[in-house]
Amino acid sequence: MIGAGPFGLAVASALKAAGIETLALGGAMSFWRDHMPRGMRLRSPWHATYIGHTKGALSLDSYAAFLGISPREPLLLENFVDYGLWIQAQTVADLDTRWVSRVETAKGGFRLALADGDAVHARRVVVATGLMNQQMIPAVFNGLPAELVSHASEHAGYEAFRGKRVAVIGRGQSACESAVLLKRSGADVELVCRGDIHWLGYRTLSGNKSWSLRDFASERLASPSRVGPFPLSWLVEAPGFVHRFPEAARDGLNLRSLGAGASGWLKPDFDGIKVNAGSRIVGAAAKGHAIELRFEKDAATFDHVLLGTGYQIDVARLGLFAPDVLAAIARREGAPVLSAGFESSIPGLHFVGASAVGSFGPLMRFTAGTPYAARNVTRFVKARGKGYAAARN
Repeated sequence: MIGAGPFGLAVASALKAAGIETLALGGAMSFWRDHMPRGMRLRSPWHATYIGHTKGALSLDSYAAFLGISPREPLLLENFVDYGLWIQAQTVADLDTRWVSRVETAKGGFRLALADGDAVHARRVVVATGLMNQQMIPAVFNGLPAELVSHASEHAGYEAFRGKRVAVIGRGQSACESAVLLKRSGADVELVCRGDIHWLGYRTLSGNKSWSLRDFASERLASPSRVGPFPLSWLVEAPGFVHRFPEAARDGLNLRSLGAGASGWLKPDFDGIKVNAGSRIVGAAAKGHAIELRFEKDAATFDHVLLGTGYQIDVARLGLFAPDVLAAIARREGAPVLSAGFESSIPGLHFVGASAVGSFGPLMRFTAGTPYAARNVTRFVKARGKGYAAARN
């Protein structure tokens, strides 16, 4: 198992519980700890934030009871990270925190070269690296220095921007929540986006009682994970069914369900944040210690640009695979094409989490997808033979 975030922990936990010899590698919840800002809250509802275990002693409810906190939304990042570490301590206590530097084919499976020079041989490899190295950087910002432009995933906090004028690019959850956290840290914030912000669930949260039939369907009949618009959200809940869709239909579902949107509970905190909607950036250039953004009709200067532009899956950018392995992975627009058991075109090589969205649908982008991935991979591996070969060299 490469990766120990929500998907990695969920799948490793299920494999171990099934008696399958499993070695998990990587830092527990490392992407969430090191690449998400302090003070952030999760967009997912409480009942869609379980890491693999929806009920019982390892559920989010049990974690909340253990800490003596009330199940409430939205969940703080710090609590979510602690929940993941709690799961890891109980189910993957032998986690090997070393990083994998290269995956190669070998007799009987794969050779995983580790960063410290050691290596592990395995019959199967599950890649659960999440959004590592998958940042989407608009071409207009290519070549600009990091002190002027950065992606939201590069920050665990925004204190360094106090007193700075910051442009946040985007209108999804990452961009909007980053804008709020920047403002709280004392920055002068302007959100720059191509269209209006789509606030998710704001009518309910604001107490607005003027309901249309569509409002009622969207809010009252929402799916458990609330991923995607009603009624498509209920298709999202069935990744195995989505996997059987024709490619065009699955692509359409992904596009509709993963469009830019921000949780309505952020909207009251937008007071004091300028929103420059409907603007297209046609150029960007360093101006001394500042950065100038050029729009179609005018320009503006900022101390820093923060990209809340999301992610685009391209497994080549993971930097994990030997050239012959990468060449043998069937891909569509950078994402691996996966069959049953989340297996790629290379037998024994599996991908779960965000890399699986193209094959299994939008739920794989969220923690809500961890129970399905854990069950599916475990069932598949159990039917075809157990374990990893623990040989090292």
